Amino acid sequence: MRAAPPSGVLVLDKPRGPTSHDVVASLRRALGTREVGHAGTLDPMATGVLIALVGEATKLAPYLAAEDKEYEATVLLGVETDTLDADGRVVGRANLDDETCAALHGTREPLHPRLQAAIDAERARTSQVPPAYSAIHSGGERAYARARRGEVVALEARPLRVRSLQVLGAGLDPAPWITVRVCADKGYYVRSLARDLSAALGTVGHLSALRRTRSGSFTLDEAIAADTPPDEMAARLLPPAVAASRALPVARLTEVGVRDAQYGRRVRAVDLQASDGGVTAWVSPRGDLVAVGEVMADGSGRVVRGFRGRE
Repeated sequence: MRAAPPSGVLVLDKPRGPTSHDVVASLRRALGTREVGHAGTLDPMATGVLIALVGEATKLAPYLAAEDKEYEATVLLGVETDTLDADGRVVGRANLDDETCAALHGTREPLHPRLQAAIDAERARTSQVPPAYSAIHSGGERAYARARRGEVVALEARPLRVRSLQVLGAGLDPAPWITVRVCADKGYYVRSLARDLSAALGTVGHLSALRRTRSGSFTLDEAIAADTPPDEMAARLLPPAVAASRALPVARLTEVGVRDAQYGRRVRAVDLQASDGGVTAWVSPRGDLVAVGEVMADGSGRVVRGFRGRE
């Protein structure tokens, strides 16, 4: 009998250098399947939590990618790059005034007023202008393609929230720097944080190091190396039902509800045990993820996305 293709979620610790697409390509070779994706891109210079989706779990991408994310980031002050990170070309330099230099000497509470004001401004953010070098569409193509041709790319601010921002350290040696921990909504660009925080401190800057420590409920503590042997990778796959339950409320189906959901029919309230309305993960009596569905006001449900169960 032919073995069932692998399916589930892997929490990887992405190394610096490869793109997220490179990591996905490597996983496809290691696991012997084309059905591999991810839930939230990391730039080549970034490290940390990358959620890899395999087989049926690729259908969970919209739900896992929508979760907030946490990063530890170091901003190098006084030097601006075109990409706003260490992989870019230097396009500007600016000195730091005496007050900003004084602000970087001590990072214990209370912070220096100049640094505190910059941090408070970022904490209060309700929208952010993405970097010109980003995958956002602008003028019918990716913004980074236009930026690479030397075009001026003006992107509109996008609404989002900064959930928390903490200064972890700062200093002047060997160059002015500040390290922060930030948690923000999906779509937040830490490279834009580097730009905006530097501007608030009266200078320019760029992101010199970035590590994603959490994506939704998935953390570095459970992450495995991207070059883990294939057999161990397969053993570490989180079943789709388990992964979905960490991002969505869970509803339980009866056997009748399972059949109705598999055929895309509306599921009666009597066959759908749900404690929450809205979009939920629908699980069979034996624990398989049958569908992501919407629970209606009357307790019935409609299928949003169906999943193949175990053979």
